[in-house]
Amino acid sequence: MAILHALEGRRRDLGGGFEVSRLLPQGACRSVGPFIFFDHFGPLDVAPEARHDVRPHPHIGLATVTYLFEGAILHRDSLGSVQRIEPGAINWMTAGRGIVHSERTPEDLLGQARRIHGLQLWVALPAAEEECAPHFAHTPAHALPEARDRGVSLRVLVGEWHGQRSPVAAALDTLYLDVSLDAGAAWHVPAVVAERAVYCVDGSISLDGVPLPPDTLAVLRPDSAPAVATVDGARLVVIGGEALPEPRYMWWNLVSTRRERIQQAAADWEGGHFPAVPGDEEFIPLPESRFA
Repeated sequence: MAILHALEGRRRDLGGGFEVSRLLPQGACRSVGPFIFFDHFGPLDVAPEARHDVRPHPHIGLATVTYLFEGAILHRDSLGSVQRIEPGAINWMTAGRGIVHSERTPEDLLGQARRIHGLQLWVALPAAEEECAPHFAHTPAHALPEARDRGVSLRVLVGEWHGQRSPVAAALDTLYLDVSLDAGAAWHVPAVVAERAVYCVDGSISLDGVPLPPDTLAVLRPDSAPAVATVDGARLVVIGGEALPEPRYMWWNLVSTRRERIQQAAADWEGGHFPAVPGDEEFIPLPESRFA
């Protein structure tokens, strides 16, 4: 059996009825390579009057990775970045010692029916770079390498696959693939990094003939190369990389190898010491349940 852990998604409301399925972290598995957080949102039909905005909030010690299949999001951050993200592009925001950002519906889509569907993942930063200067990078869809062979279309979002390397810069060994299978197609998950997981975004798949339940992240055994197959067609992502050499503490939107650093960041946010997002004055308060 190629599956080490089968992690079922847990529903989380980010506000205003905007629900996500959270696959990482979980008790059975805290990370897959450098990936420490995995949210799947949508596909969701949004009513014209609905607002599913994420107000300004802080991060430390991580990088956020946003990828859309449908819809659009407007990213703003405390560096002054303003970036619309659309399907196929990668938004990579390195928090380092501290950044604040918001994610909102672009103004031109307000007041009309729309759909939103995508993933937001977090990757840990190397311990030596947790306090680096924050920065933001947007990679458009056309800049990401693609390949197609025998009913399989593959996009290299982060990392390298068969000599094709993504231009997205990652501080740790990282793999992130977007794979589409035509009806009846099959593909072997490459054993190119130490830790890997497979998640079916659309349709249904099996791994070595065993159906993967919907809304389930399949963490693979090392060195396995299971065959992914579909009857009617499917879309999936593969994430992974080298195992983290040390554990991470996570609380709310804050990540660090040191407990006291998270406590300090929480106090800084409550005390108004993080930089503001230009043009976006709202904010998300700290959770009532505090990090101990």
